[in-house]
Amino acid sequence: MASKSLLLEMQQVQLAIDLIELGARLQVLETETDLSRARLLRLFKEVRGMSPPKGMLPFSTDWFITWMPNIHSSLFYNIFLRLQEDHGCERMEAFIKAYQLYAEQVETDDAETVLGLTRAWTLVRFFESDLLQLSACTRCDGHFVAHAHSPAHDYVCGICQPPSRAGKTRKRQQSAVDRAQAEASPVHRLA
Repeated sequence: MASKSLLLEMQQVQLAIDLIELGARLQVLETETDLSRARLLRLFKEVRGMSPPKGMLPFSTDWFITWMPNIHSSLFYNIFLRLQEDHGCERMEAFIKAYQLYAEQVETDDAETVLGLTRAWTLVRFFESDLLQLSACTRCDGHFVAHAHSPAHDYVCGICQPPSRAGKTRKRQQSAVDRAQAEASPVHRLA
């Protein structure tokens, strides 16, 4: 019996470490593990080399509906569902793997990670609380995060119908400036 409880505790510690490494806040750790707050604080300091950040967790569903966060949230949540439904992963296993896959995909695309781990966790909780739903786009058939119980019969996603200012972020503008400068440099002209 003691070995079983030790094994469970080791699994809880590993879960906490995995979440901390991915950027989890203390409130997430307290909710998802059975470890004491003091133990989680020590683990956080050991893994991250600093105290956990303070402050409230995100609490509004509206952030997930805005253009870029919606695309990233939808990508993450669809991965999360596939891991649970098609691969039989338990909730937190699917959550960690989905977040890792989301982060890898964003890095592969050389894009900015819009969805932090805490927001991803909050997203899952909003779905579990029936505050959000997936709606199918009538143009591309993709499934996107939407407010729960909102009409979906004529839903068009932000990829098929981006807002007028879409893609005009500072980072994108700076990348264009950097490319233009690189192309104009004497070294580039010699190549």
